[in-house]
Amino acid sequence: MHYTQRLKELREDHDQKQESIALELNITRQQYQLYESGKRKLPIDLLIKLCKYYNVSSDYILGFTNEQQTKWNIKNNININYGKVEMK
Repeated sequence: MHYTQRLKELREDHDQKQESIALELNITRQQYQLYESGKRKLPIDLLIKLCKYYNVSSDYILGFTNEQQTKWNIKNNININYGKVEMK
């Protein structure tokens, strides 16, 4: 699913209008409409604000998962050394 569809779905599921989401993001309704329609790419800072507003993960908005919340479970000790992951 493309993130523009997720943006619209989330907004409609929360019974919000584009104007109210734009106010939350401190942008105009016209700017938000461009992001939701895919005519302009959504900046990372606005993605973060939308994740916090809707209480969902960025993976959900971006369409990488259908789970709204990411469930992290670290079972091993992991070191990251200059970009290389080492399992202990």
